[in-house]
Amino acid sequence: MHVVPGLKVLYFGTPVVLISSRNPDGSANLAPMSSAWWLGQTAVLGLGNTARTTENLRRYGECVLNLVPSGLVAEVDRIALTTGVPQVPPRKLTQGYRHVADKFAEAGLTSQPSDLVGPPRVTECPIQLECRVTATHPIGAPDPWGTAFHVDVLRTHVEQDLLIPGTAHVDPHRWDPLIMKFCDFFGGGENVHPSRLAAGWKMPVADIARS
Repeated sequence: MHVVPGLKVLYFGTPVVLISSRNPDGSANLAPMSSAWWLGQTAVLGLGNTARTTENLRRYGECVLNLVPSGLVAEVDRIALTTGVPQVPPRKLTQGYRHVADKFAEAGLTSQPSDLVGPPRVTECPIQLECRVTATHPIGAPDPWGTAFHVDVLRTHVEQDLLIPGTAHVDPHRWDPLIMKFCDFFGGGENVHPSRLAAGWKMPVADIARS
């Protein structure tokens, strides 16, 4: 029997991505997000308008999508409630967000130069996608609260051990992505780590791009 529960969050199971972008001062910002999907060589990213990542993508039009394996869940959770915006927006303050300038250091992750874009890649992520923004669309009416970014994947970096030998295909048995299911972290079908988001998530609309 179906019921109408009035779900407040519609994350039924999407991959977690660490999106790196370039700040106005030239430093790198790093933000976990899970509103991402791909079709061909294009990705669509859903980001909240108060996020530093959104600001950076609008200004510079480029990013790196670092796909996260389930084994990096603790590192992701360390920056789940942080923002690169020095003046934390009021709504995020009520959710427990705090400003962190160096997200790589906070997470305990390593940056490495990209080939075609300015933002760095995350060394520990076995799949890294260098991207350029090609279009933007507002989300929400009459007052948009988010933005959908279309990005073209310019170059893909993959750890050799993940590839099926002799092919250009990722072995799905070796690749275990970190999944955000509602506000909890899953890997291999199991709940792999407590989520700071799940503890205090109260928004009626999910703004999972954490700035």
